[in-house]
Amino acid sequence: MSNRVSNRVSNRMSISPSTSTRTARPGGPRTGSPFASSQSGTDIGLLLLRCAVGLTMAVHGSQKLFGWFNGTGLDGTAGFFASDGYSAPKAMATVAGLTETLCGLGLTIGLLTPLAGAGILGVMLNSIAMKWGNGFFNPAGIEYDLVLLACAVSLALAGPGRFAADRLLPITRAHRISHGIGAVALGAVSAAVVLVVLHD
Repeated sequence: MSNRVSNRVSNRMSISPSTSTRTARPGGPRTGSPFASSQSGTDIGLLLLRCAVGLTMAVHGSQKLFGWFNGTGLDGTAGFFASDGYSAPKAMATVAGLTETLCGLGLTIGLLTPLAGAGILGVMLNSIAMKWGNGFFNPAGIEYDLVLLACAVSLALAGPGRFAADRLLPITRAHRISHGIGAVALGAVSAAVVLVVLHD
């Protein structure tokens, strides 16, 4: 009888250290709060960046297309493109306005995020080409356009995060770096084609 009791005690003592090791982890991951993990912080950061860049671009697009927010509308934008040496300035104004509006809204809600980022990349490359030679700093320089370009490329590569419409679609649910790289390459090539073919 005494041997059985002593064996049980020794067994419990041998098990208890590993049990306490498993349970006592004050720095380990905690569940229950959606804001507890570092991944949630990344997702919130991506959401804020998407909204800031996306809404900014959508507003610029609406200025070009509709003249909203004290914009120049299609005619004024076409005149600007014509003065800078673009052929088919009305078509350029329409394409630029649609790209900024649709890609900006796409970034904001996180829909087709790599392609939305690529569209903004293409617009910003053309804008930088138009301002090249005016220095770096605003209002005439390229600093603002370069920051928007970097943000768009970063979002295309990193993906939209959890709080995005892409997570609801089977095709776009799993973001891969290859998607972002392909989209960035497409945006850069498209911008180069526009500059070579349509800019005198």
